[in-house]
Amino acid sequence: MEEIEISSWLTLDAIKKKADIVESVGNLQTGHSMSVFCIIEDDYLELCYSDSGPNYLRRYEDREELEEALEQRKEEVGEAPYEEDMDFEEEFEEEEEEEEEFDFEDESENF
Repeated sequence: MEEIEISSWLTLDAIKKKADIVESVGNLQTGHSMSVFCIIEDDYLELCYSDSGPNYLRRYEDREELEEALEQRKEEVGEAPYEEDMDFEEEFEEEEEEEEEFDFEDESENF
């Protein structure tokens, strides 16, 4: 991986216009940075826009390295798929099953 600091969002925008976008991570309206993962010919790039630090361009050796960085960035930002959510789903299903076990009789007919 190689990294170059870029001083202007306009420069990053110009590069982005010529690239095939793989995915964007983050949001400058709700956070302080956004990474755009893209490909230009044989170059695998991450364009990082930041409103609180330096902007940069990272070049990865291959698609695999780009995808690893993409997953890492998603984890940092909180956009990665959550394996632990499966535990939450299982707990939710167990709660539903427990609720179904209670059989309430309709007592309104007795009155």
